[in-house]
Amino acid sequence: MPFIDDVLTYKSLSIVGLEKNTGKTECLNYVLGRLKDMDKRIALTSIGIDGESRDIVTNTQKPEIRIYKGMIFISAEKHYLQRRITSEILDVSNIYTSLGRLVIAKAISSDKVLLSGPPDTHCLKAIIAEMNRYNVDLTIVDGALSRLSLASPAVTEGMVLATGAAYSANIPELVRKTKYVVDLINLPEVEPELKRKLDFVESGIFAVDAESNLHDLKVQSVFMLEKAKDKIFSYGNRLFVAGATSNNLFEFLRMQKNVANIELIVKDFTKIFATPDVYYSFVKKGGKVRVATKTKLAAVCINPTSPQGYRLSSDELKAAMQDALQMPVYDVKKLK
Repeated sequence: MPFIDDVLTYKSLSIVGLEKNTGKTECLNYVLGRLKDMDKRIALTSIGIDGESRDIVTNTQKPEIRIYKGMIFISAEKHYLQRRITSEILDVSNIYTSLGRLVIAKAISSDKVLLSGPPDTHCLKAIIAEMNRYNVDLTIVDGALSRLSLASPAVTEGMVLATGAAYSANIPELVRKTKYVVDLINLPEVEPELKRKLDFVESGIFAVDAESNLHDLKVQSVFMLEKAKDKIFSYGNRLFVAGATSNNLFEFLRMQKNVANIELIVKDFTKIFATPDVYYSFVKKGGKVRVATKTKLAAVCINPTSPQGYRLSSDELKAAMQDALQMPVYDVKKLK
């Protein structure tokens, strides 16, 4: 069973689509279908609403989420009360959403469900931690939109990436756009000693010296770096930005005379909001980017069709994607 063994090495897993209708739910149903007969306790939730039978934006049919007897699912009260599945309530959380409190339940039968999980990543982390009470082996989080934040290693241990014709109906462009995200996911991690220090830093911009000591630059945001450039490199060429990084930061660093020696460190890949052209311009001039914590990518899945009616060649797309990413790529519909 392709990539299922990898999935089972994690305690939590996010399934993220680069765009709506890129095959995320098909991928989720493939994973759940393969896990149902294993001696593992599985929990499932979503950030936002997912599992609708129809896409409200494109008004096209969508695959629904199917869960199996014994699996735990978490959904808001409104959608829990609309379920078709027979289930047993294990708890009602004190986490509130616009659709009511979150209900934690165990499926007594197998059927389709509509999920509306935690409203943000903070609540999502709390729910994942809560699953330890029920001896859950793997908690799967389905992202309702193209939100990469839930794939942060601070939220889930591993991720599956779904991409497809809905993101671009042109194979070379689709491959380029997907490769950029995968390149960010695969950014190398800093050395363990420095990682331990960075794990406790939640905000600010710091210089990192040769002994991996942090020096607070007292710069409030990346937009103020230009005014502080005299002290930015006074401790060396390594810079740690705890928050989001944008085109402005990469452009600023690319313009420095010592760009080939500069190393930018970010918390994880979800903190990078630079466009591909700006990011690669920095890298091509010798600039280096590393992360405090690396995301573990379990698989890349493709959906060759789009709701607009475009249908790419699955085999051609898979071959081009694998060649660019240098890793196995799956069309889960062909695995059934």
